[in-house]
Amino acid sequence: MSTKILTVDDSKMVRMIVANTFKPYDCEVLGAGDGGEGVEVAIKEQPHLIFLDITMPVLDGLQTLQKIRATPEIAGIPVVMLTAESDGQRLSAADALKVSGYIPKPFKPEQLIELTAKIVPLNPRA
Repeated sequence: MSTKILTVDDSKMVRMIVANTFKPYDCEVLGAGDGGEGVEVAIKEQPHLIFLDITMPVLDGLQTLQKIRATPEIAGIPVVMLTAESDGQRLSAADALKVSGYIPKPFKPEQLIELTAKIVPLNPRA
């Protein structure tokens, strides 16, 4: 069974970088352009891991994370915040919502692989 990863980011470029990073692995990478869409995709697809941008229009990362944690069928999915933020208050709020980690933007693909491998199985593509 391949690992499902959902990237929720308003930047199409970031979603593409994440998808390309996991091409060598047995992963299905899904994308959503905003928090509302991200919650919908998470409920429908049940990913094993969510990468979530903290700064987005409409529904920001913290609001999206609150919705994820409040939705029983997706509440337990590990979430890693992708962020250029250094605001300690916002990061503390994410910690309180049981975020699984942070990756600072701009990031290197190796950072995604390294943190992901600590959370979910990453198997090379056959």
